[in-house]
Amino acid sequence: MKVGAFCCLAGTATFNLNIMREDCMQRTIFAVIVLFLGVFSRLLPHPPNFTPIAAIALFGGVYFDKRYALILPLAAMFLSDIYLGFHDLMPWVYSSFLLSGLIGLWLKHHRRPSFILGGALASSAVFFLVTNFGVWALPQPAYPHTLAGLAECYVVAIPFLRTEVLGTLAYTGILFLLYEAMVRVFVARKEGANI
Repeated sequence: MKVGAFCCLAGTATFNLNIMREDCMQRTIFAVIVLFLGVFSRLLPHPPNFTPIAAIALFGGVYFDKRYALILPLAAMFLSDIYLGFHDLMPWVYSSFLLSGLIGLWLKHHRRPSFILGGALASSAVFFLVTNFGVWALPQPAYPHTLAGLAECYVVAIPFLRTEVLGTLAYTGILFLLYEAMVRVFVARKEGANI
């Protein structure tokens, strides 16, 4: 009886290990796809700020290990910046995506659609606030280093906020829905194979 129970548990453990390996492989493949999506989306013509980088940061925070979640959007940025060119705002831009990744890590335990929508909007707001503060804070500023100059910098950037929000919402929806659909297909296939 005890031997039979042990064999049953061992078989379950082996099955679970196989699922974990396949799940890890599935996540790795999806991470590579997401990385290339981030790189190519920045290299192809697009409206300003209409890229999936913030969505990738959110997605990574929810579905990947913490270190990979934070590295994935930065890797996409860096690889595309090699081609596009490096600039003075990179620390501000990269920092905003790190913060988006942290929002994604919070979303890992709050995966309701309303929270994901809120996370996407918060991520866009963080990008807007951080990067435009960076524009204002540059040593050779386009705007005076005064509160009025900072306010002007934010007001001028409002059209870019609009495309940032639209891009982040669109790509967040695509990434989350595509991944969840892929997981359901994977689970259904596994359940079908074990009948």
